[in-house]
Amino acid sequence: MKSGIVVLAGRSNVGKSTLLNALVGTKIAITSPKPQTTRTAIRGILNDPRGQIVFVDSPGIFESAHDPLTRAVNETARAALSGVDAICYVVDPTRTIGTEEHRIHTLLRNSTAKKVLVRNKTDLPERERPHLAAYHDLVFGSGDATFIGEVDVSALEGKHLKLLVDLLFDALPEGEPLYDTHQLGDIPQRFWIAELIREKVFLTMHQEVPYAVTVDVDEVAMRENGDIFVAARIVTTNDRYRKMLIGAGAQRVKQIGQMVRKELELATSKRAYIELRVVTDAKWKNRL
Repeated sequence: MKSGIVVLAGRSNVGKSTLLNALVGTKIAITSPKPQTTRTAIRGILNDPRGQIVFVDSPGIFESAHDPLTRAVNETARAALSGVDAICYVVDPTRTIGTEEHRIHTLLRNSTAKKVLVRNKTDLPERERPHLAAYHDLVFGSGDATFIGEVDVSALEGKHLKLLVDLLFDALPEGEPLYDTHQLGDIPQRFWIAELIREKVFLTMHQEVPYAVTVDVDEVAMRENGDIFVAARIVTTNDRYRKMLIGAGAQRVKQIGQMVRKELELATSKRAYIELRVVTDAKWKNRL
């Protein structure tokens, strides 16, 4: 048996969270088309006859960190790289290599863990992935012997994930499972629900609003009839955003609540009731 911790590392919005969900086979991490969706390191567990892989979805690293939230996200991403058995360096070959990419690559070179270059979005035609060779050259032209291979995958469609998993099992040490073999993640229920609400804010709101939002779950209760009741607060930095999140006639916050309810019911096979309030706390980012 083999077991180990594998970090999914890369710049923001390259598909790490979607890849984690595809590898584990269920929704562990929230996703959205916007950068900085992932703020904390989230673990998903893959159990296989060969052993167990604990995947860690790390936040992307940002070139500038002018506020406490972005600084905390960058620190979380760096910390996720320490003490792991292997790293999947996830890249998006539709995007040119920039300063953030070079910073991440430099961080990875400082790690002695075995690494795999994972070029995402193979579901797109090759002409839409013009930087495939550039990422190969960045990694394998640097003389970093810790890279043991590369795989082109589609996190969205689940393509070539078996090739990636095979490579990782070859790289992992022998060992007993780190978690129960029926477990798919180690995320507390309240945290997962808070993340689900935050995902719907990212999908519903535009521009800077999602980045000014956090979610506090105050109550998760199971009613006598088996229904789930959730009470939560969407916390934003100023009253202007609060009004936008509530919407005319409270339609926007109702829409967010309905989206959360539908997904929670799908995940739990139980009826759910979501009570959302939107509040202002100008200093919530300072609590990180």
